[in-house]
Amino acid sequence: MPMTPPPDLATLSLAEIARLADEQKLPPVASWNPDHCGHSDMRIARDGSWFHQGSPIGRPAMVRLFSTILRREADGRHVLVTPVEKLDIDVEDAAFVAVEMKVEGEGAAADIAFRLNTGDLVPAGPGHDIRFDEHGDGPHPYLHVRGGLEALIVRSVYYDIVALALNNGSTPPGVWSRGSFFPIAPA
Repeated sequence: MPMTPPPDLATLSLAEIARLADEQKLPPVASWNPDHCGHSDMRIARDGSWFHQGSPIGRPAMVRLFSTILRREADGRHVLVTPVEKLDIDVEDAAFVAVEMKVEGEGAAADIAFRLNTGDLVPAGPGHDIRFDEHGDGPHPYLHVRGGLEALIVRSVYYDIVALALNNGSTPPGVWSRGSFFPIAPA
């Protein structure tokens, strides 16, 4: 399947982003149940970089392709799955990284969408929650992408989320997207 470069987030409306996200044709990995075949010798670093046998995968198209067959198992493991094999992949934090954000509207009428390091576009809202976990180095914001897979929201985008939350006057502070409210305090 040919991999086209992702569109420029700044040129898209949130309605266009939602349409593109809905049109994404991903392999039906949830319905594939092959035997476990071992480890892939692959790792996704905390910053979203993909590695194979310790070397970075430098081709963005390869990373995008592998990301389409990524699945999170009920026990929390991440696997690469095809109809005939299932291989473990190590994930240091989240499977994806949200690297860019676009906002339209204000307060409860706001819509927020994110671009992931793989080029995928994910509108926050029902089914795509934003959550915050407290860690020793501060809060870590996450976006639910699909099937238990999450994106760590990069620090600069997190600061933009906090600014939105503080400016909309909600109590507790949080952000709205597609009719859902996401408090910025860790759950």
